[in-house]
Amino acid sequence: MAESSKDELLQLVKQLSSFLSVKMSNFFTIAFQKLDVLSVSALAGFAVAIFFTWKIFPSAPQRRQPKRQSARASSSVNNLPANATVEMSGASTSSDDLRAQDVVDDFFQPVKPTLAQLVRQKLCEGRKVTCRLLGVVLEETSPEELQKTVTVRSSVLEVLLEITKFCDVYLMEQVLDDESEKRVLLALEEAGIFSSGGLIKDKVLFCSTEIGRTSFVRQLEPDWHIDSSFEISSQLARFIKYQLHICSSRPERLASNVFCSTSLDHFFGCV
Repeated sequence: MAESSKDELLQLVKQLSSFLSVKMSNFFTIAFQKLDVLSVSALAGFAVAIFFTWKIFPSAPQRRQPKRQSARASSSVNNLPANATVEMSGASTSSDDLRAQDVVDDFFQPVKPTLAQLVRQKLCEGRKVTCRLLGVVLEETSPEELQKTVTVRSSVLEVLLEITKFCDVYLMEQVLDDESEKRVLLALEEAGIFSSGGLIKDKVLFCSTEIGRTSFVRQLEPDWHIDSSFEISSQLARFIKYQLHICSSRPERLASNVFCSTSLDHFFGCV
């Protein structure tokens, strides 16, 4: 509708220009024949009228080219307020950045190692392990207590069973009588230590003195020895490759090859 109106206006201007050209041609002829003040004034008026007509109505208005759909979409975005465009762009960029960051975080998310991996890593692929019972596997801390009751620590049971899967494990303890020995074996059996097949009753050794336990360890020559006695750990530091000293107070390390922890499961990162 707008294009049609402009075309009609253009035709009208062209017709007016043609009419004025004819009239001006005739007028100039008459004016020069009868030159007077009135004719000169009229000539000047017509000249001014033609000039303003040309200024107001351009001779050939340019036709607008149809825009593509993508151009319309771009125009609609450009017509938004400047702050709205910036906010939309910022929101899009922020969303993309967060999404990319999530992908990176997921990719580099540390994978929690399994208990088997932790045991192998901590023991440095050691294949033979000797371990005291009192204060390590059992809740009791003295041979006298074993004459009354024997309690297996549930928190260390899983770790101990995992160690028996790939290590040759020997358990040992000082007892004061045969009844204490039977009570210890029964408690271990009821806890399921022998059910996995990695540890048998013949590998649970008993002695009557601390010196006897030290002798057991040196004869077996393990890669690791686990004990809760400060004196035993100190004496064996020169002969055993690695040791784990279990104590509640966590004293300073006895030697570079002696590690300290509050419990067996804590050493392997299970708590």
